Amino acid sequence: MNRRQFLRKSVFYSAALAGGLCAASATKRRPNVVLIMTDNHGAWTLGCYGNPDIRTPYIDRLAAEGIRFTRAFSSNAVCSPTRATYLTGLLPSQHGVHCYLGAKEAQMGANAYSTIEEFRTLPQILSENGYTCGLVGKWHLGDNMRPQEGFSYWVTMPHGGTRTFYDAEVIENGKIRIEPKYLTDLWTEHGTKFIEQNRERPFFLFLSYNGPYGLGGSLNKPPRNRHTEYYADKDLPSFQREAVHPWLHNNRQFIGNLDAIRRYACELSAIDDGVGRIMSTLKRLGLDEDTLVIFTADQGWAGGQNGLWGMGDHTRPLHAFDSTMHIPLICRHTGIIPPARTSDLMVSNYDLLGTALAHVGLAGEVPTEPKSPGRDYSATLTGKTVTWDNVVFYEFENVRAIRTAEWKYIERYRQGPHELYDLKNDPNERFNLYGQSKQSDVQKQLRARLYKFFERYADPKYDLWRGGRSKTHLLTAKAFTR
Repeated sequence: MNRRQFLRKSVFYSAALAGGLCAASATKRRPNVVLIMTDNHGAWTLGCYGNPDIRTPYIDRLAAEGIRFTRAFSSNAVCSPTRATYLTGLLPSQHGVHCYLGAKEAQMGANAYSTIEEFRTLPQILSENGYTCGLVGKWHLGDNMRPQEGFSYWVTMPHGGTRTFYDAEVIENGKIRIEPKYLTDLWTEHGTKFIEQNRERPFFLFLSYNGPYGLGGSLNKPPRNRHTEYYADKDLPSFQREAVHPWLHNNRQFIGNLDAIRRYACELSAIDDGVGRIMSTLKRLGLDEDTLVIFTADQGWAGGQNGLWGMGDHTRPLHAFDSTMHIPLICRHTGIIPPARTSDLMVSNYDLLGTALAHVGLAGEVPTEPKSPGRDYSATLTGKTVTWDNVVFYEFENVRAIRTAEWKYIERYRQGPHELYDLKNDPNERFNLYGQSKQSDVQKQLRARLYKFFERYADPKYDLWRGGRSKTHLLTAKAFTR
């Protein structure tokens, strides 16, 4: 047992003892937390966000029974950094995970390690406070073979990318095996099993689907789930058929490709089925009023918008369009979160850790070192008004951006172009106003805010813009070579 494990166990047993002493006087246990996360998924694809083409009735119902955030954003463009941010409340320049983990990096083998092990994470904090924690689905943060960060239930994959949803490799009970079942259904089944096994005590379920995905060779394979027939003749016009953007480096063949479009729709509707089963399980076990359910995505995804397909890593230069940043965010807690509400607060994935901990009564457990840029919007969940600055920040290797309700400023370290968009008059980000004299004051103000933010929060050890290092490979390594 290493020092970190010893300290974790000591804190856990102390918390468990304290919890036991308080149990006699407690009238209600802490709420369970179910965090459902999709992979490569833009908010625009859901019915509750206005999509008329893709069937998502259970996610739509989740939104109707809780609160839907209309302006939720991811602070990065790819899987590993965004997932690290959700679980730590930190930026890539704080946690050091700047790009997705590749097959030969920290995920598997003798040198495998959890890339967020140096931080107190959401599952670790919850486990120390008496929660049983389960990870089901995609991990993509390192040392995949064994449970990490306070999780005791652990079913995942040995990799982060998805080549197939059938006959795929799965890690269970510390061994790799081939799973013949449809992966989306497998994750759902394990999610319901975990809930059933832990119904009598507080639990945290991180149900991390590796779909809808929408990338690579998997899109060349026909869908095989129960939605295939329904979508077989659908045109799905919500996937925009624009001319290919000149920056698009990967996935050009999928723009306007009906086979790829229908495949994505099938995968998303299958996840919706899974959400329905999780909701049904909670209701059947009488846990609706004891459980905070959060539905979100690791980062956004473009399906034709701006002539793009995929995320911010699929262009050269790397981009920061809203299609990459805008994610779904829905929270439901029956009896605590009033139903059928929306919020226009601009929130980021780095805000989730503090918000979730505050909602379950653990606000005092939010780590103070490193200092998270995250803000607590838990009062909004329960219908209260909060004072809020509508601004979010974005960071992907050599790209940093600040987005307000009306403007977005994007800067690339040692590269161009830099960008400035008037989102009020140009919501689709068509016209780059960078360098225009009329907007010079706005540009200067946004740039100053961007630099001030990262000067406050970035850790020099992991701040690429100040000579720091990355725990992953970099797509823009040349930009940081002196």
